[in-house]
Amino acid sequence: MENVFKPKFFSVLKHGYTKQMFKADLLAGIIVGIVALPLAIAFAVASGVSPEKGLITAIVAGFFISFLGGSRVQIGGPTGAFIVVVAGIVHNYGLSGLMISTMMAGVLLVLFGLLRMGSVIKFIPHPLVVGFTSGIALTIFSTQIKDALGLTISGEMPADFIGKWGVMLSNMGSVNFYALALTVATILISVLFVKVSSKIPGSFVAIIVVTTAAYVLNLPVTTIGSVFGEIPSTLKIEFSGFDFSNIQSYIMPAVTIAVLGAVESLLSAVVADGMIGGNHRSNTELIAQGIANIASPLFGGIPATGAIARTATNVKNGGRTPVAGIVHTVTLLIIMLALGGLAELIPMSCLAGVLIVVSYNMSEWRSFVSICKGSKYDMTILLVTFFLTVLVDLTAAIEVGIVLAALLFMQRMASQSEVISVQRNSGDPLENYSYLPEGIEVYEISGPFFFGAAKKYRETLRQFGNDAKVLIIRMRHVPFMDATGARNFSAVLDDLKEINVKVVLSGVNESVFQELNKTGLIEKLNPQNVCSNFELASERAKVVLGELKK
Repeated sequence: MENVFKPKFFSVLKHGYTKQMFKADLLAGIIVGIVALPLAIAFAVASGVSPEKGLITAIVAGFFISFLGGSRVQIGGPTGAFIVVVAGIVHNYGLSGLMISTMMAGVLLVLFGLLRMGSVIKFIPHPLVVGFTSGIALTIFSTQIKDALGLTISGEMPADFIGKWGVMLSNMGSVNFYALALTVATILISVLFVKVSSKIPGSFVAIIVVTTAAYVLNLPVTTIGSVFGEIPSTLKIEFSGFDFSNIQSYIMPAVTIAVLGAVESLLSAVVADGMIGGNHRSNTELIAQGIANIASPLFGGIPATGAIARTATNVKNGGRTPVAGIVHTVTLLIIMLALGGLAELIPMSCLAGVLIVVSYNMSEWRSFVSICKGSKYDMTILLVTFFLTVLVDLTAAIEVGIVLAALLFMQRMASQSEVISVQRNSGDPLENYSYLPEGIEVYEISGPFFFGAAKKYRETLRQFGNDAKVLIIRMRHVPFMDATGARNFSAVLDDLKEINVKVVLSGVNESVFQELNKTGLIEKLNPQNVCSNFELASERAKVVLGELKK
């Protein structure tokens, strides 16, 4: 436990924390807090929960992620990636179901860390990540069209992608052009303000300017207050509303939150490492993410993870220790307690504009196009994950995507595995076996001897064995053998024994030898017939051939 859980915050304090470092972290933390304010509100609203839940998440979960995390500069809170997941859980199970799912996900994340799975999660293929990220971006964009255009739609919007667009297109005649103007203004300010200042976030400026304009001009548009009512400006424990009677229903939503949160947080930590030349502790980070997601629902929050954009903002503004992340949560707490009521004036179309910019930034369309131009395997994983995210849900996309990626990887590994007959009169003097007597044939296995290629190996070796009395099988390029491979290899030995063909192995590495030994194949072969190099195998084959001729 001690080696797995080592928060960077305490490491920083142990090695010395100076006044200059605090000044830099203080400024960065305040700026990141300002950046996080509109995003936290927007992500909560888009997820189908009240605005203050986004702020609560950024404060509570953000604090634990910085205080206990394995990255020096990671900023945690609600993110765009969770919008689709949270909205789906709220729609199917209600707010209580969301809280239980989030806490269960937190427990899973802690277990991931304790089981040292931080490095394993990094092996999730890039096309899969781009596929569900792009799918989430398109889904977020779709959910914001109603508010962006100020459409008047009676009844509840359909949850599915196609149904949602069908309803919106059929109600295009109810466009509110004031709302549309505010949306366009928000997008333009958010995107272009960086030319004025890179320190102050454009989304924050856009919300202030657009909200002020809408209030002063008394524009007929919906606001946070008109949709959600009064926003509470308090922070208190809200545990009483939990219903654990259908806890089995929350297993898959919890797994989705946990996997998505783990991937998102570790990706963010890796990006941060590149920016500061650091090295995060992945297992510690997962444990901190888990604790944050257990704590967040207790105060009425939603799922949280590492936020790449806010983490990058922290680094660019001088943040170098977890203190900056803690300052960011204190900044948000002060704003929520002192100015939370003003958030009720923000137009819904303004939040839609902010989220449309967010959806574009997370779409990764350049990576999407690049992957489509590459390997057909990668393109298949990308497109399947993308369309499942958009048309079904993120849970199905992650499940199918991971299984598909594993199957395609095994297919590629199996296709690269081969058994080749080595020519006696090869032009390469190092690979020339003409000195071996007739009756000895040499074949080489290349690639892992695993279940994906085991049947192929068996059929090929059985066929080759008909031409020899002694078969030398070179295994120098076999990195490992699994149980299925060993079972099929045993069947090959039985087949060859029936036609009185002896087998000598060459170049067997330690891993393959252990698997052969565990399954009793070393004894079946005769330990003398398992050689470390080809020279010894050749001499042994001559001896075996001589014994057969007696």
